[in-house]
Amino acid sequence: MTKILLTLHVLAAIVAVGPVTVAASMFPPAARRVPAADGAVAVGTVRLLHRICRVYAGIGVSVPVLGVATALAMGVLGSGWLITSIALTAAAAGILVAFVLPRQEELLDQLDAQRPVEHSATAQLAMFTGIFNLLWATVTVLMIVRPGSTTGA
Repeated sequence: MTKILLTLHVLAAIVAVGPVTVAASMFPPAARRVPAADGAVAVGTVRLLHRICRVYAGIGVSVPVLGVATALAMGVLGSGWLITSIALTAAAAGILVAFVLPRQEELLDQLDAQRPVEHSATAQLAMFTGIFNLLWATVTVLMIVRPGSTTGA
């Protein structure tokens, strides 16, 4: 049972978190390129990237839920590496919801109004996206290495 939950957790992380990290990373440069490219197609691409981020952010809720279920089954819910992972996951989700998605929407509004986006706005979005991705990468490493774990699973 534990191995099944662990496998489901890993698959959920790959399927749910992977696309949002990639799409969020692609958004700032795609938004910068809109004035130089075919306007309608380029804005459509940026809109699609934002939709991917929104949808997969919602699907990403399954990752911590399966993670907690797996931790309960493995008996490691009180482990330091897991508590740290939960805190970093919450921080990543907070950054995505509070900083990345709203800034993407602001840039999309500017592009829809055919106003140029400022480089500083896309750079700031890229910074928040980078922090989000770094937090997820750290969680991934913690989930694989599990410092101090004695479960052997």
